[in-house]
Amino acid sequence: MVHGSCILQYHNCSTVILAGSLTVECDCLAGARAIREAVRMSGAALGIEIVVVFFLALFLLHRYADFRKQQRMVLFGTLLAWYLCFLIVFILPLDISTTIYKQCKIDHEEHASVSPVTPLISNQTAGNSTTATPTKSVPKVCYKPWSYIPDGIMPVFWRVVYWTSQCLTWLLLPFMQSYARSGGFSITGKIKTALIENAIYYGTYLLIFGSLLIYVAVHPQWHLSWYELQTIGITAANTWGLFLLVLLLGYGLVEIPRSYWNASRRGHLLIKTYFKAAKLMTEKADAEENLEDVMEEVRKVQESIKYNHPLRKYIDTILRKCPVEYQEKMGRNMDDYEDFDDKQNTYPSEKNLVKLHKQVIYAVQRHNRTHVQWQILLQQAMHLEDVAKNETSSAHQFVHSFPSTEPTSWLSPYLYTPTVEWYWECLLRQWFYRLLAVLLSLFSVGVVWSECTFFSTRPVLSLFAVFIQLAERDYNYLYIEMACFITIFFLCTCVYSTVFRIRVFNYYYLASHHQTDAYSLQFSGMLFCRLTPPLCLNFLGLIHMDSAISHQLKEQTAYTSIMGSMRVLSFIANGFYIYYPMLILLLCIATYFSLGTRCLNLLGFQQFVGDNEMTSDLIDEGKELIRREKRKRQRTEDGENRRREWKERYGNTREDTARNRNRNEAAEMTETNYSDTVPIPNTNPNRQAKYSRTGRGTERDSIELLEDAEPLDFNAETLSDDPLEADSTRHVPGRYLSMSSSRSRIFDDV
Repeated sequence: MVHGSCILQYHNCSTVILAGSLTVECDCLAGARAIREAVRMSGAALGIEIVVVFFLALFLLHRYADFRKQQRMVLFGTLLAWYLCFLIVFILPLDISTTIYKQCKIDHEEHASVSPVTPLISNQTAGNSTTATPTKSVPKVCYKPWSYIPDGIMPVFWRVVYWTSQCLTWLLLPFMQSYARSGGFSITGKIKTALIENAIYYGTYLLIFGSLLIYVAVHPQWHLSWYELQTIGITAANTWGLFLLVLLLGYGLVEIPRSYWNASRRGHLLIKTYFKAAKLMTEKADAEENLEDVMEEVRKVQESIKYNHPLRKYIDTILRKCPVEYQEKMGRNMDDYEDFDDKQNTYPSEKNLVKLHKQVIYAVQRHNRTHVQWQILLQQAMHLEDVAKNETSSAHQFVHSFPSTEPTSWLSPYLYTPTVEWYWECLLRQWFYRLLAVLLSLFSVGVVWSECTFFSTRPVLSLFAVFIQLAERDYNYLYIEMACFITIFFLCTCVYSTVFRIRVFNYYYLASHHQTDAYSLQFSGMLFCRLTPPLCLNFLGLIHMDSAISHQLKEQTAYTSIMGSMRVLSFIANGFYIYYPMLILLLCIATYFSLGTRCLNLLGFQQFVGDNEMTSDLIDEGKELIRREKRKRQRTEDGENRRREWKERYGNTREDTARNRNRNEAAEMTETNYSDTVPIPNTNPNRQAKYSRTGRGTERDSIELLEDAEPLDFNAETLSDDPLEADSTRHVPGRYLSMSSSRSRIFDDV
């Protein structure tokens, strides 16, 4: 009985020939210990991945967000959204490998039920062990994956992750985003504004949900229950996500490989950077002008509403949202007082102040965004120009025109030396990018082919399904998990990077080094939670692990099981989920030939088109802008160097002068006290005082003026390249005239 239960419980035991032998017992006990150890290791693997993913999300949030300035609720909501989406991407491969192992066990049991070897187990109940000669080969033993997750864990895990992410993306994050951008001064007003602004998102979701609900309600074969309602809600969210997913994926599958190929062409990349600089400078100037106009409106309202007016608290709230330099300018009239009962003055209403408050928030956010984007683009352009200059260097040492403003680790000076940087930037990077572009292009072709053919199960045409099934035969679980993770990661990169490339979504951006604002963080978390579940469901369809699409009676993943049975909505499972992804092919063709870019260019939205006169003009303008910024930075750096040199040269002299002055003043005080009682003959006190202090005063004033003077650049390049800046230097006479020994010119600046 012990041997029989052991054989029934553990399928990893070897084929039993002699039921009473000691070898069978040892094999079964060893298998039991191995299974218990695997279960413990499986739980540890899942726990380790959960912890590692959390710290990964925290690290990325710290890289993009500023923990000191942004609100805690914004950071918490974004961290939770990123963490849940990363969990889906990292844990789904483990779910797939576990499902493959379960399917193997099911196939093994079905084969054992019809195999001639089965009488051996049935005869053991009578204590009679007979040797049967099998007429059919015994199936290969099912090996348990290293990351096997026991039954009952994954369904609960996916249910918590999925529904939490859906609550974040449809309810909490959009509400928080609209609440933060609202111009209301009270909690009730902000909530009302947030609900109105999110009516579009809620309306589209409710429209899809209501349509599916009506379809199920009028269908004669279906009766509404909680399970059907849950399935309808999940289907509505996945339908909305898949609709947007295909549009973004069709653009990203072509643009991501092409961007790396263009990055290997330094001349092309530098010209495109000049083009972007010209367009961004126009947007930056527009944002600054808009901010100044809004600040002018705030100034007028601030001057009209004094400090004893009931609406003054709203003005103070608006002023706190303004930049610091504008707050200092407006704070000079803080002592004004006026009777607000004066009927001659017209005051804005609370509704107008709410509108002004919202305009201030938008203008400040836009100004900060364009400023950060300009600094990033300026750094890229200068780096590309440095690469072009260093390509012809015979010393093989990379030299920067300006020190990098990006923070570096303490290992960089030892590992990433100027020699290593030269070989990477001038030789290896372009070939690495070309190889990467070719690999990504092949990956994109495989995705497009699989999206158009994944509905065919006999024969299997989807490339990803073919690769997974080949690895499944050899139980290569590590390869399965790595292939699934890389594919999902590639799809996520194509989708999410497209969002921040498209002009429509240019209002949001993700900038490293703590430069991302709160609105972009919330938008990214909302978008990740909205697109990741349908993207992973689409991937399961590509590898034929979704039975609702492949129509195969196979073991489903725990992730698919929580999505509900798509048979409730057959026209979605058999129609939209299968044929709509084929639209990716048309979108990829349109993106490859830049049809969208050319259409926007014809409509007046300037795009980077090589054979265009307007494009050439913008490139020249951007080149001049970069040159002007470099001159400004060079003058600033030269001024700091001059100030440092003067401080090093005259710092000790100034300290000695101060000590001598204190010593002489003490001596003069003693001499003055003595002269009150004993007058000095043949001495003019006024003349003596005059000639005893003039030298020290002149030297002290000259040193102070030289130290405080702002250095100017009188190079011929500056005077010839930028006449406006050269003319501005002519209006500061007397700055350097203080170096003269003439006493009459010391106070010319005053």
